[in-house]
Amino acid sequence: MQFTKVQLVGLKANGFRHPLDLAATNALKQLPGLDVAIRNLLGPIAEQFFYLNNIASSVLVGENQLPDLHKLLIEAARVLDLEPPQLYVQQNPVPNAYTFAMRGKQPFIVIHTALLELLTPEEIQAVIAHELGHLKCDHGVYLTMANLMVLGASLLPSWGAVLAQSLQEQLLEWVRCAEFTCDRAALLAVQDPKVVMSVLMKLAGGSPTLSPQLNLDAFIDQARAYQEVSRTQLGEMLKTAQTAQLTHPVPVLRAKEIDLWASSQHYQNLLEHPKVGYTDEVGKNKGKWRNW
Repeated sequence: MQFTKVQLVGLKANGFRHPLDLAATNALKQLPGLDVAIRNLLGPIAEQFFYLNNIASSVLVGENQLPDLHKLLIEAARVLDLEPPQLYVQQNPVPNAYTFAMRGKQPFIVIHTALLELLTPEEIQAVIAHELGHLKCDHGVYLTMANLMVLGASLLPSWGAVLAQSLQEQLLEWVRCAEFTCDRAALLAVQDPKVVMSVLMKLAGGSPTLSPQLNLDAFIDQARAYQEVSRTQLGEMLKTAQTAQLTHPVPVLRAKEIDLWASSQHYQNLLEHPKVGYTDEVGKNKGKWRNW
């Protein structure tokens, strides 16, 4: 069913940023000087490199090229109060989408054809909005900075290797926290938690053939059951070990987080007052806006 979506005029990153992402991002911001160095030195070169690569080997979406996808992008960006980046479609058998954005001239999103074939238009918009969340929150800068730090530390002998391992763990944890925030961006854009959870279900065990047979209610029950595992010390230890080296939280955990947030007062407040400022899950004001 089609419905009019709330446009979140004035929405800021900290308005929907997951608390774990907020803490992890603040920790990365304490690393002096590298933020500016990455933006000013690596950013322009990397953006130009990827721009040329995309132009050469992908299809640029626009009003006259895959217009239905272009409409999904424009609507999601408008709802999230964000300037739409370039969107490319790339032939690839692995369902995936990714973003490059460093507050420069060529931010972009790439979606693989395998993912487009797996999802409905509403679900595709949720994926686009998830990637817009990375852009809105300026995640690309910190991810690039962190990867360079790990590479530099790994070239150092003995203690440098220990530093690299420790930093790698910190960075992977940050990336996983950032994904929770971007799932929230997806929900804010499509404004239907079942659409976002359906994407996660299909990423966990879907295919163009199996997708019509998947049961979203059963997957939501599965996500809620996953939460129960944490009630024991052994279960929490096993979950931590399972996810320690992943760049994304496991799909059922992401679905559980969206299920919880969609029913929260925080989410409802954002739909009604997108400029109220960052709030925690019980709606208590956490301070003024900050520029990221």
